[in-house]
Amino acid sequence: MSEPLTTPGEGFHPHLGDAAGEPKAPLRTRLHHIRADALDGGTAQTSGMRRFAAISGTTVGSEKLWMGQTHVAPATSSSDHHHGESETAIHVVSGHPEFVFVDDSGPRPEEVRLRTAPGDYIFVPPFVPHREENPDPTEEAVVVIARSTQEAIVVNLPHLYALGQQDGAPRPTAPSS
Repeated sequence: MSEPLTTPGEGFHPHLGDAAGEPKAPLRTRLHHIRADALDGGTAQTSGMRRFAAISGTTVGSEKLWMGQTHVAPATSSSDHHHGESETAIHVVSGHPEFVFVDDSGPRPEEVRLRTAPGDYIFVPPFVPHREENPDPTEEAVVVIARSTQEAIVVNLPHLYALGQQDGAPRPTAPSS
């Protein structure tokens, strides 16, 4: 038998005093229920995308994790960007977003496009420049994002480059012995 949905502030620790007139419990002493319609749009944004925070330092007092939803409109792409020191995990909920980055593991740096489907996951290491695209002309793409930093870090860039090759400068090579 299914339990009814909880309302914010109820059902987790009713003894903590969220009732009117009682002091509010500290954020880090309880579980938090963030409803889909209560996501926070006041987060770092990238052109072509709408980000909504669910779990953050602001919303629940998290210190090492940010989690939220990103919507990429049909036939659009984000700006080139990276997420600073943050590790980023992405779960595709709907649509077929594509993730683009520059790979320099071969003889020449080349742009790589990862084409995804609902249920797929993407991992973005810290500081790796990339861009999200939604090539579908009619369907919005929605992804859930988790980051290893408390807040959403978005550093917009003028262009993509391989990590270690800012501004197109060649990556230094190790001296031969």
